[in-house]
Parts: sequence; structure tokens; C-alpha cells
Amino acid sequence: MKIIIPLLTIFLFFLSCSKEPKLRIESLPNTQLQKTAFDKLPEFYKENFDSVLEIFQKNCQTRQAQVLYGDLCKKALKVKDAKSFLVENFQPYKIIDDKNGGLLTGYYEAQVNASYKKSKKYRYPIYTTPKDMYIIDLSTIYPELKNYRLRGRIVKNKIVPYYSRSEANNRELNASILCYCDSKIDKFFLEVQGSGIVKLDNNSSIYIGYSNQNGHKYRSIGKYLINKNELQKEEVSLQSITKWLKEHPNRVDEVLNYNDSMIFFSQRQHSATGALGVELTPMRSIAVDKRYISLGSMLYFSANSKNRDLHSIVFAQDTGGAIKGSVRADLFVGNGDRARELAGELKAPLQLWLLLPKKKADD
Repeated sequence: MKIIIPLLTIFLFFLSCSKEPKLRIESLPNTQLQKTAFDKLPEFYKENFDSVLEIFQKNCQTRQAQVLYGDLCKKALKVKDAKSFLVENFQPYKIIDDKNGGLLTGYYEAQVNASYKKSKKYRYPIYTTPKDMYIIDLSTIYPELKNYRLRGRIVKNKIVPYYSRSEANNRELNASILCYCDSKIDKFFLEVQGSGIVKLDNNSSIYIGYSNQNGHKYRSIGKYLINKNELQKEEVSLQSITKWLKEHPNRVDEVLNYNDSMIFFSQRQHSATGALGVELTPMRSIAVDKRYISLGSMLYFSANSKNRDLHSIVFAQDTGGAIKGSVRADLFVGNGDRARELAGELKAPLQLWLLLPKKKADD
């Protein structure tokens, strides 16, 4: 018999058991959890469980995962049989969205060519968080808005929206500049990916990652090109969009500025690092909508892409402006040309299971 449990019920029940790990599962309309078994998960027993355990241990170094999994984080350090640890201590629950189908996409660690010095070749600034951008948290007054932040600037003692992409392109922002890159197209996709490797003209490299956002809603330039009858829906990918932009240089600003959202960066010590604060693992880290899924959560996914079927245990270690919904994930696929190609093509129906501590789930 199927057991269907609204997310709100689980959320309240878990919080009532103070001696057990707290699982912070947000409740939003039309979303349920369906209890199932591991042998119902496609290809689950073909998983590399030793690899999963290693990432779970790394995941447990974060405060969010420690809150989610409690003593299981300590127990994982002494495990000798990774498969038994997972099967004996966790219970899979399928995440069901009553109105929307699931969707898996991919993202990668972008690469741009840049210089610390501005020149005719290197002229597109990569900014840190602006000093004149204010972030307003209304949750102390309106608890229901705890997942939202207002970003703006002060003009004549009033808070107004911060500069959109097109507005920012026509002025110098009150922000430090990490470097100048040689392509506004590459810079745009660096923002879409959220992190990247900067290849400097002095033959050195630095890592940069997401620091903040200008407060404007993300809008897809792929959809814009479809609506303008420039590309067909079935052919839209990172590759096709890039090709179109390079073939229409006089319309690059028009298309890129359709997305008012703009990302700011900070320098990092390591390769791609997600919102959880840990280095991302290719094919194991996903970006999620944290209104539904807590960062640090362990999940299982199954997706049938046009090139291959994908089934794996993954970890919610990142977020993204375009990632909206409970059965929605963006899979980190690594860096380099192959990763860029895979990320650009990956768009597949998704099934997603949340792996909850068994003692907590069965109490």
C-alpha cells in the first residue's frame, strides 16, 4: 500500500522529536512524499556506495547536514560497509509534485579568459558584491517571507531596485572588480553557471564563485529566442544559444539584457563551491530549490536523457535562480569542454527521492 504523506505533516512530526535529528523540510502546495523501498529505485544496487559514503562524510562537515542527520554524521566515520550503512539507516521517500512534472538540467564550472588590467581586449568587468546594494530581511516582521530577500539601493532616502543588467552595463558600479574578461557572452554564461575558472593573461588561474545577486528575477534568454522565432524549442541548448549570439553580434545586448538578473562573484580557494560551502563533486552535487529541499540533504534521482539514462545518489549542495519546484534539480557535471557540452544538452524528465534517516522516518 502506498503511503502518501504531505510535507507539512513530516515537518511538524520531525520537529516534535527533540532527541532526533531535525529535518527541515519546507511545506509548499501540491507536494507530497511517498514512502518506498530501495529496491524500487532504478539501478540503486549498482551504485558506488563507497564513493557515496565519502561524499556523505564531507557533506557532514557542514552545519546544515549536521542538523539534518545528527548522530548519523558521527556514525558514518566508523562505517566499514557503506552499502549496509545506507540501507539500514535511511528510508527513501519519493517527492511528488501533484501539478508539475520533474525536470533535470545540468550545469558546469565555466571558464573565461581575463586580465587584472582593463584593455581593448579585456574590457568586461567581473564585479564583487556592490557596496551600495542593501539586502533587506523581512522575516522578523513577516515570518512567511523567511526565504526571500529584498535587494536595492538608496535614492533620496528611498529603497529602489538595484540596477538591472542593462542599467549596470551603462555605468561603473560601486564595487571592486576581480578582473576584466574578453567576452560578454562568456561572462553571461559564467553568471548563469554561478562559478568558474578565470584564465589570466599572465598564465595563472583563479577560482571565483557566487557572492550575491542584484535582486532581479532570472529570465531565460532561450525562451526569449523561442518567442522571437529565432530558435525552435526542441533545439535550444547552451550550444545553440551561443552559436546564435556569435552569428548575430548586433543583437547580443538585446538578448542578454532580457535577463535583468546579474550575479556578483568572490574569489575562492578551490574549484566550484556551491551554496552549502563545500566543493562540488561532478555527477554527485545538485542545485535545488531550498524552499522544498534543505541544503545538505541526500537524495536519489533517476532521469532518462536522450544520450543516456542517469541514476545516482546525489547531494543538495547548491541553489540556482532558475531552479524552481520540488522535483527540480540542476546536476553539476564538472568542468572542461565535455562538461560544457553535457550541461548544455542535459534536459530530461526527473524522478527524485529524499533519503531520510530510517529511525526518524519510521518512528
